[in-house]
Amino acid sequence: MNFDYSEQQRMIQQMVLDFTKKEITPYFQKWDEEQVFPSELFKKGGELGLMGILVPEEYGGAALGYEEYILIIEEISKVCGAIGLSFAAHNSLCVNHILKFANEVQKKKWLPKLATGQWLGAWGLTEPNTGSDAMRMKCIADNDGDYWIINGSKNFITHGISSDLVVVIVRTGELLDSHGMTAFAVERGTKGLKAGKKEDKLGMRASETAEVIFDNCRVHKENIIGKIGEGFIQSMKILDGGRISIGAMALGMAEGAMHAAINYSKEREQFGKSISKFQGVSFKLADMATEIEASRLLLYQAAHYIKNLKKSNYYSSIAKYKASEVAVSVANDAVQIFGGYGYVKEYPVEKFYRDSKLSTIGEGTSEIQKLVISRSLLNN
Repeated sequence: MNFDYSEQQRMIQQMVLDFTKKEITPYFQKWDEEQVFPSELFKKGGELGLMGILVPEEYGGAALGYEEYILIIEEISKVCGAIGLSFAAHNSLCVNHILKFANEVQKKKWLPKLATGQWLGAWGLTEPNTGSDAMRMKCIADNDGDYWIINGSKNFITHGISSDLVVVIVRTGELLDSHGMTAFAVERGTKGLKAGKKEDKLGMRASETAEVIFDNCRVHKENIIGKIGEGFIQSMKILDGGRISIGAMALGMAEGAMHAAINYSKEREQFGKSISKFQGVSFKLADMATEIEASRLLLYQAAHYIKNLKKSNYYSSIAKYKASEVAVSVANDAVQIFGGYGYVKEYPVEKFYRDSKLSTIGEGTSEIQKLVISRSLLNN
């Protein structure tokens, strides 16, 4: 295995670094404080190929692989986890669902707009009463000739208000039947598709999270992705890639917090010397670096399996679990190194601390990752 970035990957990394310095760094604190979702930013990202990272060129995408995908989300999240989250949700959930399971007509219709940033995507699985227990969903679709009538709601949906297209998984069969759910693509402007409450969150405040409501929403059968009854199976496969996304986001936030702590520890003096000279601080930094590098290796291992079309849920769950827990731990230690200043919004680690917690919840909680991992072990 080659651990060095290729020349192309280094160029991509520099491109994203330039993008973050110009378009994110000057504004992310204001976006966080005011809960501003910078929708125009994603159009600019689309011009650089950041909205269709895995999409083939024939559909307007950048035609990159999962290694490059991790690199991009990581680099953005070093600056702002909320913006990393939005790029990740658009790419790995909405766009990837269409890329993997839509027919050719659907791909040609939707992917060029999504991959170039003209459209913003959302993906809906979670409901108010069904988080990890997705098979008990209450959002249903009833057949009415050439149309399906969708009723119900989805919550905690990234881009639930601003998205132009929502890929939603709803129940079309019996409760608790894994083949009783179907995926639909619903365009904004479709009668009966409504945006609900925007969540006021602890962290990730610049990434829009909202309820999506379906009120007798009529969707043509041509908008069914795959076959009727395949929605749940499709969504579980999509979450394999989504977990790599959240892991990459967590990795970036951990690195951002660590580098902030390193810089501060060199500048801050106590008892006549920089606090980086104290073993209590330097050992924390050593632990941070070790855990971050372990997370990186696990993420690239998961990327290898998903790239080569091998069963990847075991590896993606391990990578997501490790990276997300590391992000929280590193951010916590970074705040401790900053001391009282770590509790102040003027300094970056306070935001990393708030943002990092989402990584242990989104795309399957840490407890769900442990369930997936342990079942894989026990069923072998």
